[in-house]
Amino acid sequence: MLTAIICTYNRAKYIGPLLESIAANDLAKSEYEILLVDNNCTDNTREICNAFVQKHSDIHFRYTVEPEQGLSAARNRGIKEAKGDILVYIDDDALVDTWYLRTIADYMSSHPDISAVGGPIIPLYETAEPKWMTRFTKELLCGYLYYGEQVRSFPLDRYPGGGNAAYQANVFNKVGLFNTALGRKGNNLMGAEEKDIFDKMKTQDMRFCYLPKMILHHIIPQKKLELDYFNRLTLQIGQSERQRTRAISRSKYFSRIGKELVKWGGTIVLLVGYTLTGTPLKGWKLVLFRRNVTRGLLGLATAQQ
Repeated sequence: MLTAIICTYNRAKYIGPLLESIAANDLAKSEYEILLVDNNCTDNTREICNAFVQKHSDIHFRYTVEPEQGLSAARNRGIKEAKGDILVYIDDDALVDTWYLRTIADYMSSHPDISAVGGPIIPLYETAEPKWMTRFTKELLCGYLYYGEQVRSFPLDRYPGGGNAAYQANVFNKVGLFNTALGRKGNNLMGAEEKDIFDKMKTQDMRFCYLPKMILHHIIPQKKLELDYFNRLTLQIGQSERQRTRAISRSKYFSRIGKELVKWGGTIVLLVGYTLTGTPLKGWKLVLFRRNVTRGLLGLATAQQ
């Protein structure tokens, strides 16, 4: 059995369409359940879910509240409450295709040696894509992920997006739960909790794969394209990496600083390239991205809400 876990905090606008996209899946209703983890919503999320249950009485749907604020705490509640042997985390501001659940169930059932899978994350803009957007900023702001049309291992130092990932349930018995010191809490944009899990999986030689048909359409509102959000997100990426790596060891932290220096080199090369092709704004946006991450990583700025 598969459990589709949706962790949500005040995203009522998107919950209804997401649930309907899951209900439209062609996997037999007896083979999955939907578990919604309400992380202290103050909007009408519960009412929307009640209406969904009345409309789709043939779907196994459960609603639970996690009082500890934070995405990691909500994800952990999902692990504890889930009845499935495959756990699928789906972002609460997304849509999935009709073959989404079947793709996961078929592959993981026939490949028990694969501990986790992830798939493409495609932005679905509510407005227009900004002219300064590049593949790199798209990965940052939209969670964009695409590695082609073939099943494959993830590239080096890459892993599934946290909002489009499926795990064998026993993974968490081996590596532990999500670190509640990491991840988003309310309007805070800290992250790295899923990277922490995948790093632990790697140390135990667990394998995870990319499934090209496991497509998630990530809805991107205008506010995620504005400068304030961009600055807060990039700064807190650095802060998250600082907290995550320092908790492991000093050498891990200094290794991450070394990687940051390499990333700066790549950023300068991209700035030059975009400038020469007449799109310097794309390059300067990447410089701002890198600057904010570095400040957060080095502890040169305090957390922003």
